[in-house]
Amino acid sequence: MTGFGVIDKNGSKLSYVASGRIRTPDAGLDRRLKAILEGLGEVIAEHRPAQVTIEKVFVNVNPSSTLLLGQARGTAICAAVLHGLPVAEYTALQVKQAVVGNGHAQKRQVQDMVRRLLLLRADPSPDAADALACAICHAHGGQGLGRLATAGFRMKRGRLV
Repeated sequence: MTGFGVIDKNGSKLSYVASGRIRTPDAGLDRRLKAILEGLGEVIAEHRPAQVTIEKVFVNVNPSSTLLLGQARGTAICAAVLHGLPVAEYTALQVKQAVVGNGHAQKRQVQDMVRRLLLLRADPSPDAADALACAICHAHGGQGLGRLATAGFRMKRGRLV
């Protein structure tokens, strides 16, 4: 599964738009990657974001898992690029620092802060919370860890276009 999150930024105010998970079939790698590419393509077509953020891959204890995560991540980047969208990348440490204030925060803490920051009624799923947290990190300019890529973009109805 691959999480996604869409937010709007109007000045310093962030608003929740959508989030969820792209489910992949219990099939070969090629079919799972195709599901990610098509699923994210549908999300992009429906919500028309101006930018995409993605979490950088970390080296896992299990090299096979790291490789699979990298392939899914590459597919997500391709979905954005195919739609002409710029992609910003942040490490999990950067995202957690920007959203929770602690780069080593637990998943539960990230879910709680995402709920609070976006005024959600309930915690999003862990996958959706990670994606929304990455978007929040980017919207806040990476909290000094990166810059919001707005060159060449203008604000229209609270969305970067």
